[in-house]
Amino acid sequence: MKLRLVLGILGAAFVAGVSSQEPFTLALTGDSIIMQRLSVYKEPAHTKLFDLIRGADAAFTNLETLFHDYEMPPAHESGGTWMRTDPPILKELVWAGFDLVSRANNHAGDFGPRGSEMTSRHVRDAGLVEAGVGNSLAEAREARFLETAKGRVALISAASTFPPHSRAGNSRGDMPARPGLSPLRFTTTYVVTPERLADLRRVAAELSGNPPGSGDTLNFAGRRYVAGPKPGTRTEPDKEDVDEIARVVKSASALADIVIVSLHCHEGGANRSVPADFIPVFARAVIDAGADVFVGHGPHVLRGIEIYKGKPIFYSLSNFIFQNETLLRMPEDSYEQYSLSPGAQPSEYLDARYDNDRRSFPADREYWDSITVVTKWHAGKFIEAELHPITLGYQTSRAERGRPKLATGADATRILDMMVTRSKAFGATVTVKGGVGYVTP
Repeated sequence: MKLRLVLGILGAAFVAGVSSQEPFTLALTGDSIIMQRLSVYKEPAHTKLFDLIRGADAAFTNLETLFHDYEMPPAHESGGTWMRTDPPILKELVWAGFDLVSRANNHAGDFGPRGSEMTSRHVRDAGLVEAGVGNSLAEAREARFLETAKGRVALISAASTFPPHSRAGNSRGDMPARPGLSPLRFTTTYVVTPERLADLRRVAAELSGNPPGSGDTLNFAGRRYVAGPKPGTRTEPDKEDVDEIARVVKSASALADIVIVSLHCHEGGANRSVPADFIPVFARAVIDAGADVFVGHGPHVLRGIEIYKGKPIFYSLSNFIFQNETLLRMPEDSYEQYSLSPGAQPSEYLDARYDNDRRSFPADREYWDSITVVTKWHAGKFIEAELHPITLGYQTSRAERGRPKLATGADATRILDMMVTRSKAFGATVTVKGGVGYVTP
């Protein structure tokens, strides 16, 4: 009788999930474009940051580079730069404490399907859980799972920003499926005044030789225009993509204690710190489907936080590691873009691209300000998020910048003030104490 009682108690505890009743911490970061070792540096601001990540029960980053030894040629189009890192550097992400990586982003196809496949092999060999790419659309959509002593975590990854050749597809059985990433497509509508719409109709008629037509909408030069009192841009997520991802989320929520949905999204609204309209729609839809946390990244700047139905939405965690200037090689296309000679070297390309650090990334401080988030959970419920401000070395040398360190003083204040302001727009309150921001449901 006693034995049956003990076994019954243990069985009930197992079914309920003892681990899910314990406090659980999940560290979240933005884009990791890693080219160099991290473990060799000993500054306290650097080592304490990684102590923080390693101290979490699980840790996530967006892996925005590929790992291979140039076994394949570059694709005809990149995600902006043909990203590639030496495979042994993956050990540095393991040293850093990461367990989960999203792979759906605009660099997933920089070296074609084989480059993505080689990267997946190296990522798996390193012991990291990846999501967002696959040999078919169904595989790219899949949730991937991490087992920890305190609970099971699911990761689902998608991207709205990507070159067309990177998008995965399914097979009808008559030909192989297309490898690639899990997409979130969207439609864009341009709102113009009635007067401007009439002007566009006349131009369309002159170019095509057809009558201008009438009404409040016009499809012209691949864009959809509608008449409205205030000019602007509207975006809506593709319903089929949302529904497919939501089904995966619903299934994952029945199989894991915490479900993360990651979206790589460059698209902005009124400015780069505001997400495009379709992004909040998608974020809320996946939480409705059972996700516990939404993590956005891609615009390389911080965006606000929303608490939706008691769950956190991080619209962009910006950069975590941003070593996009220390690539070993770049294809000829990169040099041709700036009319550089056949013998030009990477540093000459960088000088031309960034006008000797006077424009774009090197010249804009905001790209080098970010946060690392540590979320806290109990019994499967979100309790709190700690926002730890980090700096990535604005105006330091190319060899140094892009490596994250905990921010202090004026840097920390500036970064947290951004999060306070940008989160307020979504109704979330960021409370700052001792150089750290806090958000609760």
